[in-house]
Amino acid sequence: MALDLPEKTTDLSIAADAVHAVNPWVALAYLVAGMCFILALRGLSSPSTSQRGNRFGMAGMTIAVVTTLITHQVASIVEILVAIAVGAVIGLTTARRIQMTAMPQLVAAFHSLVGLAAVLVAAAAFFNPEAFGILGLDGNILAVSRIEMALGAAIGAITFSGSVIAFAKLNGNMSGKPILLPARHVINLGTLVAILVLAALFAISPDAGPGENPMFWVLVALAFAIGFLLIIPIGGADMPVVVSMLNSYSGWAAAAMGFTLHNTAMIVTGALVGSSGAILSYIMCRAMNRSFISVIAGGFGAESSSGGEAKEQRPYKQGSAEDAAFMLKQAESVIIIPGYGMAVAQAQHALREMADLLKAEGVSVKYAIHPVAGRMPGHMNVLLAEAQVPYDEVFELEDINSEFAQADVAFIIGANDVVNPAAKTDKSSPIYGMPVFDVDKAKTIMFIKRSMGGVGYAGVDNDVFYLDQTMMLLADAKKMVEEINKALSH
Repeated sequence: MALDLPEKTTDLSIAADAVHAVNPWVALAYLVAGMCFILALRGLSSPSTSQRGNRFGMAGMTIAVVTTLITHQVASIVEILVAIAVGAVIGLTTARRIQMTAMPQLVAAFHSLVGLAAVLVAAAAFFNPEAFGILGLDGNILAVSRIEMALGAAIGAITFSGSVIAFAKLNGNMSGKPILLPARHVINLGTLVAILVLAALFAISPDAGPGENPMFWVLVALAFAIGFLLIIPIGGADMPVVVSMLNSYSGWAAAAMGFTLHNTAMIVTGALVGSSGAILSYIMCRAMNRSFISVIAGGFGAESSSGGEAKEQRPYKQGSAEDAAFMLKQAESVIIIPGYGMAVAQAQHALREMADLLKAEGVSVKYAIHPVAGRMPGHMNVLLAEAQVPYDEVFELEDINSEFAQADVAFIIGANDVVNPAAKTDKSSPIYGMPVFDVDKAKTIMFIKRSMGGVGYAGVDNDVFYLDQTMMLLADAKKMVEEINKALSH
């Protein structure tokens, strides 16, 4: 059945209303898309169901996009196909070339694009409100639409600039240490209050014609600034929380713009992303013993600390791959703690091979995953899943921490901050209060790292290096594990 859209109309809301009146299946299509997105989030909550979750997400997005293209006169089909082709080429090229270690940077870059898209949509609506169906009879933009535009633009600008800083920190373009500005809390609070006041004034301004109100641009500029100011004081140890927080921001920005575009699917999708990102941020904050309110305010991880420099070198025990293989063979239970160093060395496949060799010898092998291990939530789970590590061997901190006291070997590969006892004892440490693995209770600790000169991403030395039961295995993680595997095979 042909859709009887208003002829030659540029009013998206009128066109959309006409479609819904003629074809009630449109609302049903968006409902099905929303259900697919919910099932996608449910599937992505566990590594074992993540692939199914991705399929639901792709199906929902396909339904939403096709429905939107059919019901909105936004561009010609040729223009749409060209845009899709350009995006597909960029996406496929990036996906094929990106390393797993760079996934956090990629996620931060994606968040920045979502934020920038929200700002551009708000700007387009500001200059041409008639095309968006938000122009009132008095020639001014509707008040409710001004609120939506202000919120979408502000959240989008914060997401963009904050994600750019997060990308720079994760990618090494900026220092991972907190960059502390004088009176930063006063500046941040003042800027946020100014944004809220400007948004309110913009909403009630009598002079709100297309592109005429300078308050909109001042608001956007301040939002770009506050995104920068909120993220630069955050240290590397808190980056996983930053990634999940920016994910939430990008969702709320998309939802706000969904109202401006009169797109139900965009509103639902943005709300799902925003709420799920907020919940994940809360879970991450609990895992790091951080205050959720201080995360929102950009105040976490931002205090100066004496723990930022490596301590004076102390005596430690160094072992070889042969030593490690011999002790691992004698063990009854081994708990492996992976970290970002494993990701950098791409050692997950060699690690799984080592676990298989040990299990063949009758050794119990488990993996302990900290919620903030790596540079983003789930980073270690993704790497282990890529190496086809059985899901039933992977445990979260709260489920396995009590088992270290009975473990023969705690095998730490590339982790540091998540096993650092300074989080429990040193109040001056930037990671103080963060729950960590009790590896110091294991009978033997094997610690793989490149050298004794470096410290973790938070810049804190680790007393575990110098414990009597610790054997340091100084080498590239992948090379060391491969050598251990050779020794285990003989």
